[in-house]
Amino acid sequence: MWEIIQAGGWLMLPILLCSVIACAIIAERLWTLQPQRVIPADLSRQVWDWISRNQLTQQHLQALRETSPLGQVLAAGLASRHRDREGMKESIEDTGRHVVHEMERYLTTLGTIAAVTPLLGLLGTVIGMIKVFNAITLEGVGDPGVLAGGISEALITTAAGLSVAIPSLMAYRYLRSRIDGLVVSMEKEALALLDALQRKQGLDNLVQGDESSLQHAR
Repeated sequence: MWEIIQAGGWLMLPILLCSVIACAIIAERLWTLQPQRVIPADLSRQVWDWISRNQLTQQHLQALRETSPLGQVLAAGLASRHRDREGMKESIEDTGRHVVHEMERYLTTLGTIAAVTPLLGLLGTVIGMIKVFNAITLEGVGDPGVLAGGISEALITTAAGLSVAIPSLMAYRYLRSRIDGLVVSMEKEALALLDALQRKQGLDNLVQGDESSLQHAR
């Protein structure tokens, strides 16, 4: 392996560095973007239990923000639950943009690696071919061993660049798709909570109105 890296020339160093960074980003994002970490299964039910029992406090909201990205979105809506629907929705959307930005962390770097490493390989190919033509100019074509260094450098750097770029691009596309799916699920959960809060507030207002009417009648 070391002989292959040496034969590829100095451009193998940035290609190898890109491969290490890409592997670290892919592993970190796969761990962070697990569905159960982003959207815990029982979180919405627990939140609704707090609301239905009138037990929602600032401590609950703070704990909710720290649980998961979905918790941050739901906490934003609950913190503005005394506003109208548009105000609550705006608060949820603002927090959702920050959450999505956090979920997309490092993906730009991964996409850049997927785009740059083939170019590094192509640059290695060009440099290798330049060495081949220089060798031909100086030594002629009679000795194949003179040409082997430049040709191997051209082929190795190209193969190394593509070997890093292809899985990086596949991982980038997969992670983007996973984020899109998680965002849609969070939106559904947030809108369901928003509708439930609106219905509860409507029922509470109706009950309070009936109680006021009975008091006046007495």
